[in-house]
Parts: sequence; C-alpha cells; structure tokens
Amino acid sequence: MPVYLNALGLNCALGQGKQAVATALFAGDSSGMQAQSGWVTERALTVGSVPGDLPELPKLPGHPPSRNNQLLLAAALEIEPALRAAIAQFGTERVAIILGTSTSGIEEASQSIAEYFKQGELPAHYDYAQQELAEPANFLSDWLGLSGPCFSISTACTSGARALLSAQRLLNLGVCDAVICGGVDSLCRLTLNGFSALEAVSAERCNPFSVNRHGINIGEGAALFLMTKEPMSRAPLDGAATVPRSATAIALLGGGASCDAHHISAPQPDGHGAQSAMRKALQAAGISATQVNYLNLHGTATTHNDAMESLAVQAIFPHGVPCSSSKPMVGHTLGAAGALEAAFCWLTLSEYNPEHLLPPHLWDGEADPSLPALNLVQAGTHIAVNRPRRLMSNSFAFGGNNISLLLGEEMGEEPNEEHSEAPGERA
Repeated sequence: MPVYLNALGLNCALGQGKQAVATALFAGDSSGMQAQSGWVTERALTVGSVPGDLPELPKLPGHPPSRNNQLLLAAALEIEPALRAAIAQFGTERVAIILGTSTSGIEEASQSIAEYFKQGELPAHYDYAQQELAEPANFLSDWLGLSGPCFSISTACTSGARALLSAQRLLNLGVCDAVICGGVDSLCRLTLNGFSALEAVSAERCNPFSVNRHGINIGEGAALFLMTKEPMSRAPLDGAATVPRSATAIALLGGGASCDAHHISAPQPDGHGAQSAMRKALQAAGISATQVNYLNLHGTATTHNDAMESLAVQAIFPHGVPCSSSKPMVGHTLGAAGALEAAFCWLTLSEYNPEHLLPPHLWDGEADPSLPALNLVQAGTHIAVNRPRRLMSNSFAFGGNNISLLLGEEMGEEPNEEHSEAPGERA
C-alpha cells in the first residue's frame, strides 16, 4: 500500500533546505562541486560538500559529536514542527526511526585512531559509539525523546532507499503510525581513499553516460522524511507558511529490491538485477513503465555502472523515459544517496518546483556509442502535463544490491496549469 511523504528536510552540495536545493537543482547548478585537497594524499579531488554553517549539537549522553550528526540535525530542524506534531499525535512509542548511512562518525573516530598510533593512547574524548552505524538513528531518537523502533541500515549505496522501503513495510504491518526515515553520510577519508584505491574516483566533475566518463565524485548530505499511512498537511507542519499550500499529496507508491550478488563491487553486466528491482517497483505501485514520467538514474559515471544501467533502462523502458543523474551536482552521497535522490523526486512533484521542471542531466554531451541511447533531460525541460505523475529513482550498490523507488502524486483540487514539454535529449 502507498504511504505518504509529508515533510522533507535536506541538505547537500546544492545548499541547505528545500528552497535552496530546489532552486539549484532545477537550474542545473553544479557550483557546489569543488576540488579539495587533503582527503587523499597528494591528490586534489572534486567533492560535494554541504555549504554554510551547521547547527551545534546538543549535549546528549552517549552521543559524541560528529559532522554526520550535524548534517542529520540540520535536516531534522527544518521539519521539527512536523516531527513534534507527529509525536504528539501518535505517541513516542508509535514513531519509528530508520536511517541509512555508510560513514556515521568514522571521520572523527579515525582522527582519534591516528592519534593513538602517534601518541600510543586514544584521546580522552574518543568514544566508540561515534563510529557505530546505529549512531545517527540513536542520536535522532534520543534528541526527539522517542521509544519506538529505531535502527540504521547500511547496504552501501542503497542504504537511504532501503530505509524508505523498510519504513513503508513497518507502517503497512501496523508496527508504528509514523516513521522518520532517510539517509545521511558525511565526507570522510576512509571512503575517499577506498574509492581511490579502486581507481573509481574522478579528479574533475563526474560525467555520467559520456564516452569520456572515468569515475565518481563523492558527496555528503542528509535527507529526512516524515512518512505516515495517511497524508498530513505539509506547509504548516514544515513551518514554511510562506510556501503556497499544495493540493498534491506526495506518496511512496512502492519499491522493488533485488540482490544479484554478482561481485563484491562490480555490477552484474547485463543489468538483470537492476531490471528486477525496477519491475518489482512497478508491480508494487500497480502501474506500467509507460506511466513513469521521469527516472532518476543511479548514474555514477563509472564505466561498468553506466553500461549496466543503460542496458537495464532500455529493457524496462523500450519506449524511452526522460531521465538524468543528479551526481554531477551533488556527488555520490553513498549511504544517503537513495534518500537524497528520492528527495529530488519529491521536490520535482512539490510546490518548490512551480515551473514544473525536471532535474537536468549535466555532462559533456559526448555519448558512448557502445551504450543504448537514453532520453537524457536537457535544462529547461518540463515534466509531462498528464497527472497524476509518477517518478522512479534507482539506487545500486556493492554486492549487487539494487533498489528502485516509485514516488507519485495524489491529486486534490488545484487550478489547471498548462506547461509545454520540451523534448529530452537523445544520448
């Protein structure tokens, strides 16, 4: 059964908060992707870091500070009125937290471990909890005073998407009445050096589906949803009274997951696992591929992933579908990516997108002739006028872990608006 994504707090290289992120996203602004030194020895890498100051963390026992929790708190503060209202309505024991992450506070913890190797002892402030994968969910639960189900998921690059799918399952099973779900990951030396060792990191901005592609950029960010079985009024709960109230309820219609277990890091070349996830998502949502108006591609710009995904998309959407990868604008946010890119679909359907634009695909325009052609979105392309609209988001991960999510709108009464649909770009 569909569930509703009532409130959204987020941050990434595009900015902090829905309005800032939406403005940059639909404009195709990649200025947040900057070359930085210091992450990998003797090499500058283009990364997507969250701009601006982050909130100071409250002093909660058992929760040592980390940038990861600061990113999470910033997203939560954006929708705190909605979170508090849900807790008041349903009770502390009936609100769950499910978050995806792959870094947690490992950057700060690794600095302490480096000090151990230099000094022979750990610094007094070191706490192992800082690096535990459960820490983001536990921190948020304690900050909100909750006693409902609380856990983190770490399935590499599908973690955030898996958190949403697991949240939907909890609601449909009646385990809880609301779930605060999403993903968060922060830049850290461990992941940047790890992907560099795999020769998978690009020094310049990544170039998905181009013949000139040669690797990913790493980014950071957080996306946090309030999910319930029935729609709740968004604008006042978000605390954004200046945003026009929308008659559109945004729902997670369904999702599909598969694990082809082809290789520890490489995707299954024929894309059968990815196809399976997309087919299951369509089946769960009860729609056909021809009813999907846009596809957010995993689009990492690695040689193998782009080749696999091109084959999979062609198999599921032989008629074509407007699609794009957001990673040239935000980087690959790893454990947060599935939730963050679902958030981009949410923004596309929301009142934060008054011109009804699609996220553009940024690349050099030089298609790889060995890949099936994709309908890559040009800047200024509008989403189809037929409503309700359905958007799919793909996430693929190490170990052959694949997830596709389907978001859609359920319409109330709203003034009729007409928008011309610009043709997508054939790659």
